[in-house]
Amino acid sequence: MAVRKAPTKGHRPWWQAKLGHPQTRMSALLVIFVSVAVVLGIRCIYIQGFDLAGDASEALMPVTRKIPATRGTITDRNGQVLAESVPAVTLTADPTIIATNGLVPEAMSLADQLKAQAGPGLIAGILSTHLDGDFQTYYDLLATTHTDDGQEIRYTVLARHILTYSNLALDEKLSDLGYVGFFREQAPVRNYPNGTLAANVLGHMTFSDQLEAEGQYPWTGGEGLELGLNAQLSGIDGEEIFETSPYGRIPMGTSILTEPQEGYSYELTLDLGLQYMQDQVLAEAVKKSKAKRGMAVTMTVQGEILALSSYPTYDPNFITEADQDNLGIPVVRMSYEPGSVQKVLTMAALVDQGIVTPETRVVVPGEIKSGDSVINDAWKHDTLHLTATGVLVRSSNIGTITLARQLPKEDLVAYFEGFGLGSSTELGIPGEEPGYLPDASMTGQTRDNIVFGQGLSVTAVQEAAAIAAIGNGGVYVSPHIIRSATTSDGAKVEVPTSDVRRVISQEASQQVLAMMEMTDQSHTAYIDVQGYRVASKSGTAQKIDPKCGCYRLNVMSYVGVAPVEDPYLVTYVVLDEPPGGTGAALAAPAVQDIMQVALPRYAVPPSTTKPPDLPISW
Repeated sequence: MAVRKAPTKGHRPWWQAKLGHPQTRMSALLVIFVSVAVVLGIRCIYIQGFDLAGDASEALMPVTRKIPATRGTITDRNGQVLAESVPAVTLTADPTIIATNGLVPEAMSLADQLKAQAGPGLIAGILSTHLDGDFQTYYDLLATTHTDDGQEIRYTVLARHILTYSNLALDEKLSDLGYVGFFREQAPVRNYPNGTLAANVLGHMTFSDQLEAEGQYPWTGGEGLELGLNAQLSGIDGEEIFETSPYGRIPMGTSILTEPQEGYSYELTLDLGLQYMQDQVLAEAVKKSKAKRGMAVTMTVQGEILALSSYPTYDPNFITEADQDNLGIPVVRMSYEPGSVQKVLTMAALVDQGIVTPETRVVVPGEIKSGDSVINDAWKHDTLHLTATGVLVRSSNIGTITLARQLPKEDLVAYFEGFGLGSSTELGIPGEEPGYLPDASMTGQTRDNIVFGQGLSVTAVQEAAAIAAIGNGGVYVSPHIIRSATTSDGAKVEVPTSDVRRVISQEASQQVLAMMEMTDQSHTAYIDVQGYRVASKSGTAQKIDPKCGCYRLNVMSYVGVAPVEDPYLVTYVVLDEPPGGTGAALAAPAVQDIMQVALPRYAVPPSTTKPPDLPISW
């Protein structure tokens, strides 16, 4: 039987040592700790010395977000809000966070993974329930974590213009589900509480892809005053810089905030109540006359525009649904031949020059030769014996030409320029047309045409302002629509002032108003504003049809000034392309209805005097 030899004490190799021995166990642990420390030290040296930038950029990612300034408010002359910004947010998401629901992938349990995988579908369902948009679009945005070229998608816009109540409902639903990766950016919504009212004047907001690409608030003024005053209304955006990690914003990280500066607020000369009434009257006139469009201006003789209407119009709250043909503001952009309303300005120049008086006699033949053509009146007649007042009352082209030929061309042009024709009124609305006025080198035939309203072009605001000068004692005041402006803290801001100049004498203006008032009393369709004496004139002009390049379309208009003894208001209505009729028949009723409301509204005292009885013929 073999005898097993016991091991010699003290000669066992170290790797076979019993770990139960205290001294041996301590030695083994010391070796392990030292090894781990060496590995970690090497890693730290690598991170700090060799891969500082790369690793830091992965751990801490500074993000810059623009904070849009609150856009200034626009009100009418009585403080009624016409345009304002209301709180809203843009909902964005980080798909890479949503993919793991904000957890470290290596640390996710099976339950965590299943919850993260279900996230895009559950969230898309909530969004499509509470917001505009379809489920699939939201799902694709939430579930797509990389671009086609492999770049991570850390920012995607889910929905814009989420109002407060919708935002709160969404926040509650998402919080209940326990999902993260969503962010809300302040993005105020422009609201027009009166819908279509004065829409063409106010304009609307439009989305700019370029601004969004530059990281700016993407909505900007698209038309009207929103565009013309965009820089002042917009204010100055703020900025926030903060740190994020791959799993979201770092709560205690660096944060730098620059507060936004609110835009200027504007008070307009418009009167919301009068604007509403004028809009309704104009819409009815357009529909009744079957015109393509209509325009109406009511202003004081000192240049304050109280109502500025266009029809058809649109609702700037729903700009994507608007007919593009109804955008803009035709009262300053559509230039047209004014027709017989222009005879008022011609008579004003002749009276101011002392060439005629209201009782000046003129022989009016059945036709008159002008250049290579023959000009007739709107009705056929033999030789007439009219006064200057009669020429205006009967709206005789021939009589107007006969009288105007006594005035040198350069003087005629100077008067028309004084009345604001041929140049922009500088109302502050982009795209305003200057109209067209020939210079003094024009032919005699052109001169004959412009004195009765053809061969030149105007806008509705230009012509209304010109007539207002006659009502203002012969002093022209350029029309204005901005009454005042203030900063967010109430400080006054300088606004453009009107140009003021005398065009004709006060005596001449009174004589012309008297001649216009006789037009009212003598015309078969004159207007009757109860309690007030009104001076007025109709206009029936031809318009070139672009389809044939010939005159076969019409522009009908009517203007009124009241009260004659102390003028305060001018109302001018223009109907574009009605199939037939006259300015007196189609536009005069609208002027009458507007003035019947406007004059008492401004506490203008009723007339207490009677009009003069001027002779029309001899």
